[in-house]
Amino acid sequence: MTRRKHMASIGKRPGWYSNHAMGYRDDFRGKRVTMMGLGLLGRGVGDAAFLAAQGAQVLVTDKKTEEQLASSLEQLKGCSGITYRLGGHDERDFTDTDMVIKAAGVAVDSPYIAAAKAAGVPVYMSTALAAKYAREAGAVIIGVTGTRGKSTVTHLIHHALCAVGKTAHLGGNIRGVSTLALLPVIRSGDVLVLELDSWQLQGFGDLMISPDIAVFSNLMPDHQNYYPDMEAYFADKANIFKFQREGDALVIGESVREQVAPARPPAAPQVPEPIPDDWQLKIPGEHNRENAALAAAALRAAALTDDDIRRALASFTGVEGRLQLAAEHNGLSIYNDNNATTPEATIAALKALDGGAHNIVLIMGGADKGLALDGLIQEVHTHCKDVILLAGTGTERIRDHFPHAPVCTSLEQAVHEMRMRATTGDIALFSPAFASFGMFANEYERNDRFLALVRPAA
Repeated sequence: MTRRKHMASIGKRPGWYSNHAMGYRDDFRGKRVTMMGLGLLGRGVGDAAFLAAQGAQVLVTDKKTEEQLASSLEQLKGCSGITYRLGGHDERDFTDTDMVIKAAGVAVDSPYIAAAKAAGVPVYMSTALAAKYAREAGAVIIGVTGTRGKSTVTHLIHHALCAVGKTAHLGGNIRGVSTLALLPVIRSGDVLVLELDSWQLQGFGDLMISPDIAVFSNLMPDHQNYYPDMEAYFADKANIFKFQREGDALVIGESVREQVAPARPPAAPQVPEPIPDDWQLKIPGEHNRENAALAAAALRAAALTDDDIRRALASFTGVEGRLQLAAEHNGLSIYNDNNATTPEATIAALKALDGGAHNIVLIMGGADKGLALDGLIQEVHTHCKDVILLAGTGTERIRDHFPHAPVCTSLEQAVHEMRMRATTGDIALFSPAFASFGMFANEYERNDRFLALVRPAA
């Protein structure tokens, strides 16, 4: 089926495909499934509940202890068909089972995954499995990846499709959303829009599938505490286009053109033109106009008109944790850019907000990801009035460059310092540039705590 035929089917809802209705249920019913990694973000909880509901015998195994996973385990109370092995793994759970579903971020050289494969046990990842079954149901898959911008581009695409009346589902790297658990409501002609990190794309490579419409925004150093080099990082990202078919669409940012071309993608890569100057956006910054251009190109591939795209982009208010105007108090504008976990992301935020007044009070810092920091240090000095640092291994690498900046051991202390140093007309920006590990369980806990501190109680 060509892309044109795929796109023509969007919006039609003829009902279930009979093979889909039985497909995933038959594949899971009565099967022993080992889930490697439950986590605290909600996706693992949704996966486990979904698999159990299909009649699978689910064993959840996680290095975290019962105490550490208490919030996730509480959500699974009452779900029959789920057993647990917590605080560590047992190789037998990976060799004496029908399938393994591994979480994102599992080490490439995991001995447990190696043991499963050696025993002939298939290993899957949940988002890729969901995409496979959704495609079999007749849905169109749109996938978005990149080091920066993928969340905004994904949400822009989903927002626009919904705005014009298409039935679109949002999944992948989305907080609290199990993409597998969306399967019962996905019908032929629907669109599944996926935000895909490099780890989730490992699963697409294993299944040898790629989205019908793929967006690859950019590639910058990241996760260098996981990948041995940038080539390995790119190899996982490249699964977003590697298995596309004739007639599919591939939209890329200009910065990755020279990396994508030698990979000889099946679909000809297209670098979109900038959106017209008179197209208005509510989300600030030149980087967001670039994000909007990528989204617009993907939406054209999905058969939307420019008029529809323009109206939808203009009504998009942004994604929580990504240069989000969180609060305004007495002339002080407070922005939540919690999901900026790389130097480049924080640099983009500084450039987007600095109107030349040098009035940004920045909170940054956290756990080291092994990335180059010289550019970040320079841009902070260029754009910021004041800096407040959150303690962490990454912060230790930069603290000597900001001798007057306090190093805070809690977010509460950092926000207090921010309020003490910022004055009317200033911009307070929380843009960490580093990972959340150490002080927080994950970036979502960091996000929620910051919003609770800066927003007035309801």
